[in-house]
Amino acid sequence: MKAVIQAGGKGTRLRPYTLVLPKPLMPVGHMPVIEILLKWLRRNGVREVYVTVGYLGHLIKALCGDGNQWDMAIHYSDEPEPLGTIGPLKLLQDRLTETFLVLNGDLITDLDLRALTEFHRSRGGLVTVATTKKSIQIDLGVLESTNARLCAFHEKPVKSYFVSMGIYCMEPKILAHVPTGVPFGFDNLMHHMLATDLPVYAYEHNGSWMDIGREEDFLRAQEFIRDNQSMLIGN
Repeated sequence: MKAVIQAGGKGTRLRPYTLVLPKPLMPVGHMPVIEILLKWLRRNGVREVYVTVGYLGHLIKALCGDGNQWDMAIHYSDEPEPLGTIGPLKLLQDRLTETFLVLNGDLITDLDLRALTEFHRSRGGLVTVATTKKSIQIDLGVLESTNARLCAFHEKPVKSYFVSMGIYCMEPKILAHVPTGVPFGFDNLMHHMLATDLPVYAYEHNGSWMDIGREEDFLRAQEFIRDNQSMLIGN
């Protein structure tokens, strides 16, 4: 199976770090996050990867090369301008002719990709989204009222939601729904599919997952990797 790693963004939420390095090259433990990601893909049987690059893409190419060091074949797709999370797939339309994976270039997980793929194929849809449950604390007192009269108060409540992990299993036919040459994000794709009644399935993952999109996430990832060294070398 082929995988597409989205690595073309500017990582603005991680500035000033990303003024020097693209986000996929940010170190987690002793490895750039994209190296952790590639080794995880290889352990899951993926041997052909396309990396979409834009901002500071030459640095990503210099580190990853052709993938030979990981017994993989790595190809690159240069975005002429930022195309969002899904838009770059249109540039690879001729190469994505079978079920393929799409993932963000800034995440760490122990998701079983074979199980995700089997689930996806069993449902027969165009897109399956890997999801995980995330708890978020609201650092404010939350009020509930009816006709302006207070009926409930919650001090800094914790809410739990199923969130996208930034990992998707897709069929080539989905590319017919992606416009050419314009920014098109995952949110745009989901709104389009729901509006046109195209089924989207969710695969629930109960293991480890994190991204490094924000500074607090990046710092948390360092602590996590210190306690979970097997994530770097595999089980």
